Amino acid sequence: MPELIPSPTRIPVPGGKVIDEHIGAVNTPDARLQASVSVARMVAPAGWSEPFQAPEFDEITLVLAGTVLIDHDGGTLEVGAGQSVITRGGERIRYSCGPEGAEYVAVCLPAFSPDSVHREEDAEPAAGDAS
Repeated sequence: MPELIPSPTRIPVPGGKVIDEHIGAVNTPDARLQASVSVARMVAPAGWSEPFQAPEFDEITLVLAGTVLIDHDGGTLEVGAGQSVITRGGERIRYSCGPEGAEYVAVCLPAFSPDSVHREEDAEPAAGDAS
């Protein structure tokens, strides 16, 4: 039987970005669904960026408005409104947005989790690293 998800859960993040999770670990109680996929609507302000990451999941990003920029080992990919991009698990990437900000939908397979995103700011310093 179809299951209505009546509203998303807002996930607080720094930097002015808004994450409204519709499906995933926070908003849906079905443990099987939580592990398999996450779906969230994102709104990022002009100039927003996050640290580099190497997530364990694939991420499909559908840009609804503005521009999402994805830095990767080969350069920077610019994804405009009406376009989509797939990033693969294990790739080192960094998301940011253009001067007009961005609104987009992110679908992560398997589901996003803080433990599986591997943001570089979360990494422990390497042996001998003074930082």
